[in-house]
Amino acid sequence: MTLQTSSLVFKVKRNPPELVTPANPTPKELKLLSDIDDQTSLRCHIPLVTIYRHNPSMEGKDPVEAIRQALSKTLVFYYPFAGRLREGPNGKLMVDCNGEGVIFIEADADVTLDQFGVDLYPPFPCFDQLLYDVPGSDGVINSPLLLIQVTRLQCGGFIFAVRLNHAMSDAIGMSQFMKGLAEIARGEPKPLILPVWHRELLFARDPPRITCIHNEYEKPQLHDNNNNNFILQHSSFFFGPKELASIHRLLPNHHSKSSTSDILTAFLWRCRTIALQPENPNHEFRLLNVLNARYGRSSFNPPLPEGFYGNAYVTPAAITTAEKLCNNPVEYALGLMKKAKNEGTEEYVHSVADLMVIKGRPSYFYNDIGYLEVSDLTKARFRDVDFGWGKAAYGGVCQGYLSSILYVPYTNSKGVEGIMVLTCLPTKAMERFGKKLDDLFKIKGKSQILRSHI
Repeated sequence: MTLQTSSLVFKVKRNPPELVTPANPTPKELKLLSDIDDQTSLRCHIPLVTIYRHNPSMEGKDPVEAIRQALSKTLVFYYPFAGRLREGPNGKLMVDCNGEGVIFIEADADVTLDQFGVDLYPPFPCFDQLLYDVPGSDGVINSPLLLIQVTRLQCGGFIFAVRLNHAMSDAIGMSQFMKGLAEIARGEPKPLILPVWHRELLFARDPPRITCIHNEYEKPQLHDNNNNNFILQHSSFFFGPKELASIHRLLPNHHSKSSTSDILTAFLWRCRTIALQPENPNHEFRLLNVLNARYGRSSFNPPLPEGFYGNAYVTPAAITTAEKLCNNPVEYALGLMKKAKNEGTEEYVHSVADLMVIKGRPSYFYNDIGYLEVSDLTKARFRDVDFGWGKAAYGGVCQGYLSSILYVPYTNSKGVEGIMVLTCLPTKAMERFGKKLDDLFKIKGKSQILRSHI
């Protein structure tokens, strides 16, 4: 397997950033975030991108202007996004709905989409130019909640990139906002799914009470003193039907009804651990499973209302040691993961909200190689966002992180549908990780690694 590093360099000319405000007057009020929203772990910014090819039927139409005007109209419905977060007593976050607006950047790049390659997938070259970090805009409190850059390409395509204050929305909520924005850009008078606030559904109970075990917020007991002075490498891996079938064959037949996502997660958790080569066999490794309260075992009864765009997920953790994870088959990892996921009920969601109030909004313990959060974003369907130029050639997150693996739905240039896996590891570990995948899939005549970038 050969790791490919992108060498594409291009220039982006940006207009000065501007604030886009709601097209009509909106309520001036304070709106409390939920106790799931305002966790310390979500006080960060998340970049997302959708990429569009040239559409001859849209000749003469400007995507920048279409999206700018649609954004102003969309903010009438999603007016909290035009406000600013404030922090109240005991770290409680609220939105000051003051209509100040979101940051919008108009840009042009001297590059065509074809120059990015036949297949489009992260990490994208010069992405810091496609989503410019406006100085002074990256605070969580008292800062714009969205930063959007629309970049025209020389071929007639364009790139829509957005930076989201994660405390406001999860991936499902942000996808809903982007689809509503796209619908208005296509001429609809309002989003087809109207936004619903109702963050009180995920407030802590009165009195709060922790009824479940929440290992994801506890510091690991067994770990190494890791040397963090390593170079990280970002990579994307495509798993099509053949590769996923190969992973299924690693398990006994009685796992035939296990979901593809679960099996892939267990497989990657084990591969990643082996690739990291932890020195201490008792180093604690934990897998955090992202479960959304909108669906599945975590779903509410009655369900969260359609249009709810807040954070609605929890992350029950599976825990083991490096030695056990590496020396046991994939079935062992799958069993641990399923057990943890089964704990992620509606009661678990309420217990997390209560824990935030009782324990002062603790964060996940990120600073350890043994921590891994796996988030399946296939249901967010960012590539379905259509501003009038058709569905996106790529839609989703821009990169993985050392502490995470992210799944994005993907169709390659040959029309094969599958899952794009985004991750990040120290360079040597990424080489070992890629080789382990290659050793499995070369037997099937297919190499998995698509692109890597240091």
